[in-house]
Amino acid sequence: MSLMTGLPSLSERGAIVEQHWNALARTRRFYTLVGVLVLLVALSGSLWFANETNSGKFFNRLPHVLDFTETLVPRDGMEVWRALFDRPSPYDDGSLRYNYTEGRLYITHDLYIPKYFYKMLETLNIAIVSTLLGGLLGFCFCFMAARNMMSSRLIRWPVRRFMELLRAFPEVVIAGFCLAILSLGPIPAMIAVSVHTIGALGKLFFEVVENADMKPDEGLRAVGATWLERVWFGIVPQVMPNFISYALLRLEINVRASTIIGAVGGGGIGEPLRLAISQGHAAKTLAIVMLLLTTVIAVDQFSAWLRRKLVGEQAFHAVA
Repeated sequence: MSLMTGLPSLSERGAIVEQHWNALARTRRFYTLVGVLVLLVALSGSLWFANETNSGKFFNRLPHVLDFTETLVPRDGMEVWRALFDRPSPYDDGSLRYNYTEGRLYITHDLYIPKYFYKMLETLNIAIVSTLLGGLLGFCFCFMAARNMMSSRLIRWPVRRFMELLRAFPEVVIAGFCLAILSLGPIPAMIAVSVHTIGALGKLFFEVVENADMKPDEGLRAVGATWLERVWFGIVPQVMPNFISYALLRLEINVRASTIIGAVGGGGIGEPLRLAISQGHAAKTLAIVMLLLTTVIAVDQFSAWLRRKLVGEQAFHAVA
């Protein structure tokens, strides 16, 4: 028996509404189909262009895309750990492939920090300092860029455009300019990552401020509070949990950005990773990748723990 049996028939007005809804559904399906076809054509054209600009070898080389993994197989499994902790290799022949012990940073005669751990700490230092500087300046700029806190376009418009300019270029591009001016090292990397962080966090922050509840601000304004007092006592307590979450997320992003900048001369773990890959040193490459992956996971877990402590455990409990 049909499910429609026993249901009252639609009125004339209801039938018109149903016909209109069916027409809209057919139109939506038609545009969806057209969009999928356009996407497939664009994708096919992109693949064809890639193949032509690659001297016709793009599709021919696809079956060999994972061949590079053969160069990442060390002579034995312990080589990775020897490279990671700067232990002597039994295969040491005087070449750069097995010179693990030459990178040690000695604290005392016998106590040392392995090279890659020291470089990873340098990368973390770049990321943490850049996040602190960028987050602090982004915090200062965001209230001047928020429409609900800054009514004057003469201030709001230039601040927004300034933050757009800061995040317009990737960190590695900014680092290129800084490295050309200040030479190689972690300082240009810190400047580059900090500049991009100001623009990125500033935008996220002022969007949070614009969504804040303005009733506390209205109350403070009614009793004669200054603009800074309205910001500090009326808006900051509301938006701080979101600010912290965005800042911790940016810290994770900056760890990866600092690694990339290190590959172009910005210090940290990026340069040893680039050299290990380009020279085909399997044990060194795997050691650095393992250390980098472990560090990113550790930073993520630390960020989650810190966010829980600052925001409060109750914010992460499901409502029954």
